[in-house]
Amino acid sequence: MADLLAHLQAHVREAAANASPVAIRAGNTKSHLVGRYCHARPLDVGDHRGVIDYQPDELVISARAGTPLPELESVLAEHNQVLPFEPPRYGGRATLGGTLACNLSGPARPWLGSVRDAVLGVQLINGEAQVLNVGGKVMKNVAGYDVSRLQAGALGTLGVITQIHLKVLPRAQATQTLAYEMTASQALETMCSRAREPRPLTGACWVNNRLFLRLAGAASAVRHTASQWGGEQLDDEIWSQLREMSHPFFAGKAPLWRLSTAPNAPHCEGVEQCIDWGGAQRWLRGEARSLDLPRGAHLSLFAGGDRDTEVRGALDPVQQRLQQRLKKSFDPAGIFNPGRLYSWM
Repeated sequence: MADLLAHLQAHVREAAANASPVAIRAGNTKSHLVGRYCHARPLDVGDHRGVIDYQPDELVISARAGTPLPELESVLAEHNQVLPFEPPRYGGRATLGGTLACNLSGPARPWLGSVRDAVLGVQLINGEAQVLNVGGKVMKNVAGYDVSRLQAGALGTLGVITQIHLKVLPRAQATQTLAYEMTASQALETMCSRAREPRPLTGACWVNNRLFLRLAGAASAVRHTASQWGGEQLDDEIWSQLREMSHPFFAGKAPLWRLSTAPNAPHCEGVEQCIDWGGAQRWLRGEARSLDLPRGAHLSLFAGGDRDTEVRGALDPVQQRLQQRLKKSFDPAGIFNPGRLYSWM
């Protein structure tokens, strides 16, 4: 457990003075995933780690950005609590800061929220080496624009995240996975139908012509729903495979694309895929660059292939100008992870 805030601040101050870009990293588990390559001098925050404050009765925890996720989850487990967004651990090396920067959430995301939804506040170092504390440590914090959530998915382009305050949840009393044989189109229809029911659903995915549904909550509610929905009852291994991307679907060197779309968007024909988040997140293998995207969808290269590829359908010109203004406000000299999110930022 170490507080390296002053050390990191000094590095940023030097980089800003010399207009020398830095590539922010901690566990370094995602540099080959998510977003574009950043060719800059590394700024390592991995040793800036440790749980700072934990209030189990308030369901709130605060930790430094370099804290490994297993370390954080171990503390929560002592009070039978969990991170609601099911982040991937990537062999135990993934950190809290990297998870927020990449906005990575697991199979429960549509029902329990993303890492962005769990963030109450953050501390970060901006491009002028100033330490900013935004948001707070309580759930009833509605003071103005929620700057802390801007860091989710920004890939470190808006500052060096140093502390994060999160809300957590009690662990579910019981879980049950149900499986069914069906086509992708049938699965999408079933996912949308089941999601509208007031049931303890926390996972819905389709892969290899099988639909998997996960129930989690009070034991009586899980048993009752499982008896009504039928299907083959399995253990919960599929969900850890999805979260950690260890399922056989993710093996191999073919480019892996992430399609974010409406859950009821039509099935994309002609490409191997795994459908998660009840239809809202679809993983595509192979060449997907020329696919006709559903309206409002975003397609980005997650792993493999040409990492200089831009996100398709991400920002219109007005949104792009707003993004550039945000970048200028937090990082005037453009030293943080240049080109990591977009080529123009």
